Amino acid sequence: MSSIRNTLRALAVAAVSAALVAPAVPARAEPSPAELTRRIERASAELERVVEAHNALAEQIKTNKATVARLQARIGPLEQQAERSRAEVNEIAVTAYKTGDVGTAAALLRPGDATSRLDRLATVDQLARDRQQRIAAFTDDQRRLNTEKTQLNGTLKRQAAQARELANARQRIERDLASLYELRRQAYGRATERPAARPDSARQAPALSGSAGVAVRYAYGALGKPYRWGADGPGGYDCSGLTSAAWRAAGKSLPHNTRMQWGAVAHIGRGELRPGDLVFYRGLGHVALYVGGGKIIDAPSAGRNVLKRDMTIMPIAGYGRVR
Repeated sequence: MSSIRNTLRALAVAAVSAALVAPAVPARAEPSPAELTRRIERASAELERVVEAHNALAEQIKTNKATVARLQARIGPLEQQAERSRAEVNEIAVTAYKTGDVGTAAALLRPGDATSRLDRLATVDQLARDRQQRIAAFTDDQRRLNTEKTQLNGTLKRQAAQARELANARQRIERDLASLYELRRQAYGRATERPAARPDSARQAPALSGSAGVAVRYAYGALGKPYRWGADGPGGYDCSGLTSAAWRAAGKSLPHNTRMQWGAVAHIGRGELRPGDLVFYRGLGHVALYVGGGKIIDAPSAGRNVLKRDMTIMPIAGYGRVR
């Protein structure tokens, strides 16, 4: 019996010794709430950069489409005017033929392309030079406008391809955010902020006159609404979408892109800030509406809601006043 006890004791000592000398295998720890928050913030910042790039491209595409429409509207009347001028020349040629001025008629009606016809018009003294100049001017205008339209259509195709690339990048980041939000749900019980009660949010706005007052009241009315990429209301906003919507309510047009908004406003110093001005952040990647008292209203990032907070949320790139 003692031999069995001795054997068991020896095995126990050996097991303890093996445990002491065996390499430690660290347990896989779940990310802490603070680490989850940092990862979500990094992914949100990257998503915001992609969204703002997408917004800039959308603004450029919109501008180019409007330019193409204007060109098409100008080309039509020019073509009609040129056709009228050609009809006048043909009528003169027919009249010359009927009146016996066969030389003039032959010069005008002889087969050939438009260029050679214009060249032959130079030989008809009574009115050919005027018609030649007019037709040549109309033809040049049409050629120039068609060239510009062709170039713009090429630009639109390239931008559409870039938009698809940005959409793919955005989808990839949103997939990453979805997994992070699932972890956040496990940590906090909810992936996104709860919508805030907003029945009196617009009434909380300071009493301000003029267009700046309208913009500020609009921003107060947006408090608690969710961040939505590429959106400018009324159900949700991204950062530049909120500022552009607020100032659109005040009758001012701002592009839906932070960097473009920076280019559209008058740049001011911090000491000149007044409610309604814009505050730009981190390399012009984020923008907010200043509402006074050192506070801003902005659409922060994916998963969060429009809120009012201190304007010192991150390094400030500059300040702007809507003109």
